[in-house]
Formats: sequence, structure tokens, C-alpha cells
Amino acid sequence: MADDAIVITIDNDLADLIPGYLANRRNDIDKMNSAIDAADFETVRVIGHQLKGSGGGYGFDFITDAGAAVEQAAKNKDVNSIRRHIAALGDYLNRLEIVYE
Repeated sequence: MADDAIVITIDNDLADLIPGYLANRRNDIDKMNSAIDAADFETVRVIGHQLKGSGGGYGFDFITDAGAAVEQAAKNKDVNSIRRHIAALGDYLNRLEIVYE
């Protein structure tokens, strides 16, 4: 385990779903970055809303919180805030280590 790892314990019943879920969140980051480059705040808002709704259900409260922050920043058309929250989400995903039990 890396020193800066974020360790999350997940129920074994979700083991088949988690890798795909996390891969989709990485895709969401790419989609949001592209949308921001195009000043498409609505796409960013929708993805943020989806993140807000899904993270906690899988045990990733940070994803829920980041999604809520992105959604609000997109409503405010605050590019700097959106980029900051997207970067934080990317950092979280890169440091995430899952332990199944």
C-alpha cells in the first residue's frame, strides 16, 4: 500500500461492480474536462449530479461530495472551482485502494 493511499473497505458482494464503476468515474473526469473546454456547463452539471447520486451507494462518500461540489460550481459557471474539484476527484481515484471483505 502506498503511504498516501486512501483505503476503502467494500462488501464482497460489490466486488464485480467496483472496477467498472471506478473506470466509469475516470471516464466522467475526461468528459467533464472536455465539456469545460467547450464551456458546456450543462454536461458538467449533469455528470456532477450523477456522481452525487451514486458515490455513497458504493461506499465512496468522497465521490458524492465531489459530485455535489461540481454540480454547484457548474450551476455558477465557476470554471476554476470545477477544475479544482475534478482534479481532487482524479487524485482520489488515483490514490484509492479497495479492500473487499
